[in-house]
Amino acid sequence: MKRNKVGSVMTTDVVRVDYGTPFKEVARLLAAHRISGLPVVDEEDRVIGVLSQSDLITRQAATPGPHRRFSFPGLTRGARRQAAKANARTAGRLMTEPPVTAHADDTVVEAARTMARHQVERLPILDEEDRLVGIVTRRDLLQVFLRPDREIRDEVIEEVLTRTLWLAPGSIDVSVVEGVVALSGHMERKSEREIALSMTRRIDGVVGVVDKLTYRLDDAHLRIQEPALHGVADDWLRRL
Repeated sequence: MKRNKVGSVMTTDVVRVDYGTPFKEVARLLAAHRISGLPVVDEEDRVIGVLSQSDLITRQAATPGPHRRFSFPGLTRGARRQAAKANARTAGRLMTEPPVTAHADDTVVEAARTMARHQVERLPILDEEDRLVGIVTRRDLLQVFLRPDREIRDEVIEEVLTRTLWLAPGSIDVSVVEGVVALSGHMERKSEREIALSMTRRIDGVVGVVDKLTYRLDDAHLRIQEPALHGVADDWLRRL
C-alpha cells in the first residue's frame, strides 16, 4: 500500500552547527533563518544533539550574576546539567542529547508518533548511513491531513478493495468526508472486513473509519487450521 514517507515532506536544506560553534553564532542562525531549533553534527554529518531556543533561554536564565556562584554538590543530575549549561559557550556544551531522530524511509505516521512520544517539535532526518539529510517539523507532518477526500477514496478503492482483497469495483461503497472514511456493503468473510478496516485506518490522511460492513462467514476459528496462507490479503491477516 502506498505510504507517504518522511523523505517526501522533509526540508533538505538544513541549517546545522558543529560541536564547537559559539553560543552567539547559534543564536544568530536561529534568528536569521527564523527557526526554533537545529541539529548539531560531527565531522561525518551524523547528528550528535539538537539545540532549541529553549536551550538558549535556559542558558541565559541560569547564568549566575556577578556575585553568585554555582555549587554542584548535593544537586540532582538534572540540576547539575542545567548548572553546567549556564556556563556553556559552544553548541556541544549546550545541546540536548541523545538526539531524537527519524529516517527518510519512515512513514509520516511513525515520525508523528516519535514526536508525540518524546514531546519534540522537530526531527532531524537520517539516511541509511545515519547521516543528516533533512529535518521535519510538526507543521510538515500535518500536510498529510490536507489530502483531498477524493484522493483518499481512490486509494481505498484501488489499494485496499481491488488490489488486496480482489473485490469487484462497486461491491463496497466508499465515501470520504473531511478525512472520515465510511465503508458499507456485504463481504464474504469476517477476515476480509478486518483487513479492509485495518488497512483503511493506515492510509495517510484518514482521520477515522466508520464501519458499516457485514459478512456471511465468521472464519476466525478457521485461521489456526489453515496450514498455509498466501497473497497480500493473508499477509495483512497475520498482522491483525
